[in-house]
Amino acid sequence: MPTPTDRVHEAYRRIAAADRPEVWVTLRPEADVVLEAEAVEERLAAGEDLPLAGVLVAVKDNIDVAGLPTTAACEEYAYTPVRSATAVRRLAAAGALVLGKTNLDQFATGLVGTRSPYGAVRHAHRPERISGGSSSGSAVAVALGIADAALGTDTAGSGRVPAALHGIVGLKPSVGLVPATGVVPAARPYDCVTVFGRDLASATAVLKVMTGPDPEDPYSRTWPADTRLAPRGAGRVAVPTGDGLAVLSDAERASFRAAADRLRETGAEIEEVDVAPLLEAARLLYDGALVAERYAAVGGFLEGKPDSADPTVSGIILAAADLSAPALAADQQRLAAYRSAARELLAGFDALMLPTTVGHPTLEEVAADPVGVNSRMGTYTNFVNLLDLSAVAVPAGEADGHDFGVTLIGRAFEDQVALDLAAALTGLTAGEVYPEPGVELAVFGAHLRGQSLNHQLTDLGARFVRETETSADYRMYALATTPPKPGLQRADEGGAAIRCEVWRISPAGLGAFLAALPAPMALGSVTLADGSSVVGFGCEAAAVAGAEDITGHGGWLAYLASQEG
Repeated sequence: MPTPTDRVHEAYRRIAAADRPEVWVTLRPEADVVLEAEAVEERLAAGEDLPLAGVLVAVKDNIDVAGLPTTAACEEYAYTPVRSATAVRRLAAAGALVLGKTNLDQFATGLVGTRSPYGAVRHAHRPERISGGSSSGSAVAVALGIADAALGTDTAGSGRVPAALHGIVGLKPSVGLVPATGVVPAARPYDCVTVFGRDLASATAVLKVMTGPDPEDPYSRTWPADTRLAPRGAGRVAVPTGDGLAVLSDAERASFRAAADRLRETGAEIEEVDVAPLLEAARLLYDGALVAERYAAVGGFLEGKPDSADPTVSGIILAAADLSAPALAADQQRLAAYRSAARELLAGFDALMLPTTVGHPTLEEVAADPVGVNSRMGTYTNFVNLLDLSAVAVPAGEADGHDFGVTLIGRAFEDQVALDLAAALTGLTAGEVYPEPGVELAVFGAHLRGQSLNHQLTDLGARFVRETETSADYRMYALATTPPKPGLQRADEGGAAIRCEVWRISPAGLGAFLAALPAPMALGSVTLADGSSVVGFGCEAAAVAGAEDITGHGGWLAYLASQEG
């Protein structure tokens, strides 16, 4: 097993072999990273728990890393922070190692990866084509096998478009779950710190470490008490009608429909919806008054030093100086209406699946039409943060000779639902559960998978964890209820281990579940075979009087099978 130090040396060998200087704005000296790797090894030897020990991370150069310049791809804007961004500090505390700062579309304004004085970031494997932006260098560092994961930012799609073009994973969490303290703003209410990775599990592990509220970030948020932890069964997924895919090429439409078919084969229910309201909302970000947020972020700097910026970037940002407050208020009202429309569209669905982007332009095509090409690339991404949605971008084959990707889009805080559906589509492992773990609940009868009341758990977003059994201290009875249910009672003597399932449910979900629980059922503490205690089903003592003792069957399903025989 390679040590963190070994992994650092290998990364720098790959950097030299790749010879792609435009990926990096600041690459740390190998010796400095080796010293940090040795410190991680010492922490491990001392018994410290480091979930990201030796994980190599590249950081987009609009995110602060202490002691390294933050340029946002503008040399005259540069400053050197004394403290890293909150997200970066959390990664370092977990044992991750930062290789350096990566190139980007200047001030995170663009989806092409070419708007930088440090050079256009070429695609990792097709250098005549764009890498996608604005998190261009971060995506290429992962695609070249240099970094295990990389941080990007995503306001309009920058954490997803480069992932699609490289056949890697891009995780865009719900706005505010990862603090943006120490991040140069692009459009502050809609900015997200994102993660690129080669697979879902490793990317989720990085995202999980960075997540959590930060009092220094006024937009920071935490998981609500009713967070859904899983789809309903195999999931119910919305996809666009034919009109919603009209901008794609024939090959891209075929690849998207093939992805929908693969998801259907996993058991998911697929239904077409009209996504026109979402695509209309996307235009607000640049074509409406909401672009004033970009002026608020760096417009003052650009007014003072207009020649320091990429002409396309400065043209977009400085044009917003003439927008009026009434225009902004009107567009904010329009945005509220679009959010309402999105809630209605997604009602009853676990997620919406869309193509991640459109086409894969060459560097020449972008140079010839920088605004038009960029706008087309954001067709399916620009609205996501505006409408307060979460997103997981994953590979979905090829089209027209380039990598093709899709994005599973979920409601705010339903990140795990999208992760599960993305895992089902790709066959990748989803990894650890992303949200706070919730409450473990043991069920024994009609709420087991495949039984008549299981939907009461899945409707509340509960997540199956494992099959197990109780300690040998319980007796089970067949109750005369409709539908039939078992009653569990702790036994002073003569008890046995009883088979059960453990589910994880949000605190508010557990409360709703308990509120709807009919007599004689009750929830209390149940001891499992490993000695741990969870919330579990029991029943009132009076309910078992005269009921059949079925303890000898060892569980409800075995009892039902005996009745069929």
